[in-house]
Amino acid sequence: MAKDLVLLGGGHAHMVALSRLREFRERGHKITVVQPAEHHYYSGMGPGMLSRIYSPEEIRFHTKVIVEKQGGRFLLDRADTIQAEQKMVRLASGQSLPYDVLSCNVGSSVASDLAGSNGDVFPVKPIASLLNARQRVLEAASTGRLELGVVGGGPAAMEIAGNVRRLLGDEGSGQYQVRIFAGRRFLARLPRKVRMKAGRKLAALDIQVLEEGYVHDIQGGEVRLENGAVYPADMVFLATGVRPSGLFSRSDLAVGPDGGLQVNRYLQHVEHPEIFGGGDCIYFQDQPLDKVGVYAVRQNPVLADNLLSALEGRPLSPFEPGGDYMLIYNLGDGTGLLHKGWLTLNGRLAFRIKDSIDRKFMRRFQAMEAG
Repeated sequence: MAKDLVLLGGGHAHMVALSRLREFRERGHKITVVQPAEHHYYSGMGPGMLSRIYSPEEIRFHTKVIVEKQGGRFLLDRADTIQAEQKMVRLASGQSLPYDVLSCNVGSSVASDLAGSNGDVFPVKPIASLLNARQRVLEAASTGRLELGVVGGGPAAMEIAGNVRRLLGDEGSGQYQVRIFAGRRFLARLPRKVRMKAGRKLAALDIQVLEEGYVHDIQGGEVRLENGAVYPADMVFLATGVRPSGLFSRSDLAVGPDGGLQVNRYLQHVEHPEIFGGGDCIYFQDQPLDKVGVYAVRQNPVLADNLLSALEGRPLSPFEPGGDYMLIYNLGDGTGLLHKGWLTLNGRLAFRIKDSIDRKFMRRFQAMEAG
């Protein structure tokens, strides 16, 4: 019997499912994909797009084309609430969308109340917004000296700072200063060796790292810290970590401490077995996971298999998070910082490894657009 599969979002955790939509259709099922934009941008290459290492076309998938080429339906819309008892998604447009099986890969947003501050303040998510930020940086740099701040103490802040510094340097102007407002400790969750290498590299790039305390507010071209210190900032990027979409809390679904959709070992909601999820928007009940893309990539095949099994009443497969994973950060100047277990490597080789992995991932799934 034909059933309705609805996918909310075409992000990393849904890529294998999207690649198999034709198979789902051939087995008699109907597929609808809902996304607020026709393209999905790969976050791992976002900082490189900011610095113009990559073009927008190199880091995005055309979700609408991928879906429609395989006989699915694509809706340019956004989920407002999930009415789980009725098996219905209420969309921002007002449309109600029924489902037999629902899968959520709606991502996350920057975890900061500073996003509403006055002035040129740019959250680093959604990734597509970095295009507007890039244009604004170039416009501001052409008018004179530019004071640019990055709020956040994690790897995302480091990558944004390095890549915006490259963007400014490419313009041939030395009239700029980039500062990272890192809270109380920069890269606090990374090993000491990584923090030291990162600190030396950023100092060589003339990027200031401030560990004087958290940002209190951003107003009138200034960043004010909680200790009262004030720094000039014509533009500010917010890279303060991420929080899952508020969709699930609005829908009165069981969520984890971070607000993510609470799922079991089958990536299945703990209360409504016809709802699944993956990526940054979930809270994995068995073992809380870091908000890194590697887990979404690892969830890909399991989630795709379980969606088809749920549609057809077959047993589900468990998701195993796996062990250590490799992280490589793009520092903007053609070098990278690689970390996995005991291994730490920085320099051009690290960036070449990252670039090769990212481009291979993009080629694999961009091929669906022509399929």
